[in-house]
Amino acid sequence: MMNNSSRRSLSGAILVLILVVNSFTGFAQSASRQDTFRPPVRGTRGVVAGGHPLVVEAGLRMLHRGGNAVDAGVAATLAGSVIEFSHFAFGGEVPVIIKMATGAPVVINGQGTAPALATREFFETRAGSGPNRADASGRSANKPGPIPSTGPLAATVPGVLDAMIVALDKFGTMRLADVLMPAIELAEAFPIDELRVSYIHNTRSVFEKWADSREIFLPGGEEPKVGDIFVQKNLARTLRELLAVEKRNSNRGRHAALESVRNYFYRGPMAKRYTDPIEKAGGLMRAGDLAGFRAGIEDPYKISYRGYEIYKGGFWSQGPVLLQMLNLLEGYDLKAMGHNSADYIHTVTEVMKLAFADRDRYYGDPVFEKIPAQELLSKDYAATRRALIDNASASMEQRPGDPVNRKALAGLIGLAETGPSEVPEAERAHDTTCVNVIDARGNVFTATPSGAWLPSFIAGDTGIPISSRLQSFLLTPGHPNELKPGKRPRISLTPTLVMKDGKPFAALSTPGGDNQDQALLQVLLNVIEFGMNPQEAVEAPRFETAHLVSSFDDHRFNPGVLQIESRVKPDVIGDLKKRGHKLEVRGDYSSGSAPTIIIYNPQTRLIQGGADVRRGRYAIGW
Repeated sequence: MMNNSSRRSLSGAILVLILVVNSFTGFAQSASRQDTFRPPVRGTRGVVAGGHPLVVEAGLRMLHRGGNAVDAGVAATLAGSVIEFSHFAFGGEVPVIIKMATGAPVVINGQGTAPALATREFFETRAGSGPNRADASGRSANKPGPIPSTGPLAATVPGVLDAMIVALDKFGTMRLADVLMPAIELAEAFPIDELRVSYIHNTRSVFEKWADSREIFLPGGEEPKVGDIFVQKNLARTLRELLAVEKRNSNRGRHAALESVRNYFYRGPMAKRYTDPIEKAGGLMRAGDLAGFRAGIEDPYKISYRGYEIYKGGFWSQGPVLLQMLNLLEGYDLKAMGHNSADYIHTVTEVMKLAFADRDRYYGDPVFEKIPAQELLSKDYAATRRALIDNASASMEQRPGDPVNRKALAGLIGLAETGPSEVPEAERAHDTTCVNVIDARGNVFTATPSGAWLPSFIAGDTGIPISSRLQSFLLTPGHPNELKPGKRPRISLTPTLVMKDGKPFAALSTPGGDNQDQALLQVLLNVIEFGMNPQEAVEAPRFETAHLVSSFDDHRFNPGVLQIESRVKPDVIGDLKKRGHKLEVRGDYSSGSAPTIIIYNPQTRLIQGGADVRRGRYAIGW
C-alpha cells in the first residue's frame, strides 16, 4: 500500500504525463477546470463504461457489429460476470434501467428471491437465539439476526441470466450467441489482474474449505499471480451449453430460442445441477426456487430536479433514496455554497441522513409490503423534512419521517448494533460493479451488476459462484425488509437514468454498497450544479456518511460518522468537526465507490464518458 506522500508523487507524475499527451491530442483542459487523471472519453457512435477494460471491450464489440446499447450492455454485463468475480459473478443479481430512443424508460428487476426454506425462524433457531421482539416504538434490544455473509446459506436465486435474457429479448437485436461469446472466451482464458489476485489472497481462508472453489481460485493449489492466464473451464462449459440450447431452438425464432435457454437454466437440468451442491453443503436453495423465479419489467420511479428528470428502480432497491435526497436539496442554493465547502458538505450529509432513515424504516419488497411510495417522494414531504436540518450542528439521531400521518417517529437505532462490524474481514460483503452504455440513437442501458463475489461458494460442476445477497434481509418481525420465503431483499444496487426535456441526458452507476447513492448524488450534483465534465465529476473529492443501518453483514449503525477524503481543504474539515461530525479523514482517493457516467447531447449527438480512477473503472468511446 502506498502512503499519501507516495500517492501524491505518483499522482503528480501521472498528471504530467496526461497533460503532455493531451497537448498533442487536443484534450487539454481549460485553466478553469481541475486536473484529472484521465481526459473524458468522447464519441458519436457510442460510449461503453464499466469495471474492467475487457468488460468494456466486450460491449463495444457489439456496437461495432451493429448492435444497440442493450446488446452492448448485456455483453458487458455477462463478460463482467466472468472476470470481475471479486465483486460480481454469474450467480449474482442485476437491476437494469433501459431507455430506448422511441420508448419510455423501464426497469428490469434482476434481483433473485429468497429460497422457500429461508425463514426468520430458521436462522434464529440456527443461531440459538430467541426472536427479536420489538416494542411499540419499533425498538429492539436484540441484533437483527445471524444470516451468514457468505456460503451456501446466504444464497438468493441467481437473477443475472434471466435479467439479461429479458433485456436482450425485449430491447436488444442480437442472439445470445453473439452477446455471450466474449464471456465464454474470457472464461476460457484471461490475464488475471491485481485486484482479483488480492481478493483471492484476502478471502482464501474462507473459500478454501469448499473443494469446487479451491479448484477454481487456487489452480494447482497455488494463488494465481498477476498476469497469469486464469481459466474457469466448468463455467465456460456451462455457458457453451446455454448457446447449444439456443442453437437447437433457433428454427423456432429468436424469442423462442432465448426462452428455451431460460427454461433450460431455471426449469431444466441446469437448475438441479446448480442447486444440488448447495443443498449438499447445507444450503436452502432448491430447484423449485429457480423454477418459480422471473425477472420482471417495471416502471421506474422519478422526480424532477431543476429541470432534469431522474429515474430509479423501485423500493426493493435503495434507488428512491437518491430521489428523496434531491427533493430535499432542491430547497438549497448549492451553487452559492460552493463545491465541497463546509456548508455544502454539512447540508448534503444531513440530507443523506434523513433520506437513509426513511430507507431503513420503509423500504422493502413491494410484492410483500405496502410502501408509501407516493408520499415518500412528494415535494411537500421533502419540505417538512428539510426543516429538521440545523446548519450549525450535525444530527446524531436516526430520524425517519411519517409521510402519511406527518407525525414524529422514534428512530430505529435499536434494530442495529453500533461500532465496527464483528464479521471477519474475509467474510464481509465485497461489493459490486457497474455497466453504462449510450449509443448513437440515444438508446440507454444502465446497470449495477453485483453478488456472488469472493469468497464464493461454487455450485458444483456448473462453475457458477452463488449469490450471497440473503444477508441484506433483516430478522426483525414486521419490518418491511424482514426475511420471508420468495421475497426479494432490499438491496443497495441502484442504476440511474437522467433525462432532460424528454431526451436522455445521462446514465450513471457505481459499486459501493450503501455508499452508491451517496456517490451518485455527488457526481450528479457535480455535473448539474457545478458544470463539471464527466471525468471531473467522478474524480472530484467525495464524502460518505455511515449514519445508516448497513445493508450487509451484521447491519451496523454508526451515528454521526462522516468519512471524507483528505483532498478536501483542511479548514473545511476543521469546520465540519466544530459542527459535531465524527470525521474519519481518509486517503486522497479512498471512497468506496467508483462510478462511471455517460452524458448524451441529443442535438449534437456528442456522447461523453467519465470513469473513476479509484477502482480501475474504464470507458471507451467510438
